[in-house]
Amino acid sequence: MKALEVLAIIALAIGLNFLCQGIFSFISRRSRKLQKTKLHPYLQKRRLGRNMLLMIPGLFVYFMLFTIYEKGDHTLLLLQRIAVSYLVFVMLLIGNALLQIFLDLYSSTEKHRSHPLKGLIQAIQVILFFIGGILIVAILIDKSPTVLLTGLGASAAVLMLIFKDSILGFVAGVQLSQNNMIRIGDWIQMPDGSANGIVEEITLNTVKVRNWDNTITTIPPYTLVSTPFKNWRGMSESEGRRVDKKIFIDLNSVEVCSEDMVSDIRKNIPLMKDWKAGKEAPTNSQLYRIYIGLYLRQHPMVSQNLDLITAQREPCEFGLPIEVYFFLTDKVWKEYEDIQSDIFDHLLAMAQEFGLKLYQLPVQK
Repeated sequence: MKALEVLAIIALAIGLNFLCQGIFSFISRRSRKLQKTKLHPYLQKRRLGRNMLLMIPGLFVYFMLFTIYEKGDHTLLLLQRIAVSYLVFVMLLIGNALLQIFLDLYSSTEKHRSHPLKGLIQAIQVILFFIGGILIVAILIDKSPTVLLTGLGASAAVLMLIFKDSILGFVAGVQLSQNNMIRIGDWIQMPDGSANGIVEEITLNTVKVRNWDNTITTIPPYTLVSTPFKNWRGMSESEGRRVDKKIFIDLNSVEVCSEDMVSDIRKNIPLMKDWKAGKEAPTNSQLYRIYIGLYLRQHPMVSQNLDLITAQREPCEFGLPIEVYFFLTDKVWKEYEDIQSDIFDHLLAMAQEFGLKLYQLPVQK
């Protein structure tokens, strides 16, 4: 008979839950004031209100059991322990929803890019549910939680093995954040080519990277701590993106310029008209290097605040290398490639104006 009464109480609790959830849903949909608040979409997404209402049927069952059983009855104590375990579980859901809402609000700010907290929140969630699980088991078996924790201490090595990735990920995530090694939105490149793209997400166990070809790579955080990787953030935050290329000149075309050659170069190339020769006769490769510097100094897309170097390097089997080093103000990949390609197209074409030939491997017939 009492079993039927218990079932009736549980049925009433379920009905009460449906009623409360229905009233809450009606008010949530109809209240314009509530919908206009900044928190409303996050509260609805994480079901905070609905989780809080789950407390009502648990409390209802807990207190209604006193109407069936006398105080001290073993069946009453068992059912109450089950009801309390249910309430602890609901509180875990509420705590988890609050953590997720906090993370959602934090992720909507700019600060989350430089200091992502998803990994930390996930670590807190693991700790929360671990402690909650210990409490639920302790309540059900009617033992002190400290007894269970003491017993778990003996199997700490097994737990460390089970949660190895989570522990390593959490520690690595703290290192990445504290040392400002990586942020959401950074372009990173792994030396083995496994990742080459933008960081989209940093969690407890993975760093999610969208590669340049739109494939997705997930990397354990501790890999980024233990393995060298390239972060292009410094380039994106600087005034320009570096260009460093070599133009190879055929050594047989390098010569000392006569006065007529210098005169023709100054007359035919506008940028060279104001150049004045020194006491010694220049070489055509020297004039070509001077022209490259003048050309880059007047180019609108070349940064004038960063290094701009044109240098001759040691001759090699490919001829005489002229290294051209400068920075472009446009750092977007496509535009950067287009601009630097146009610049070198021009420089390569201008070499012949100085009587120079570009080196090219002989074609074997």
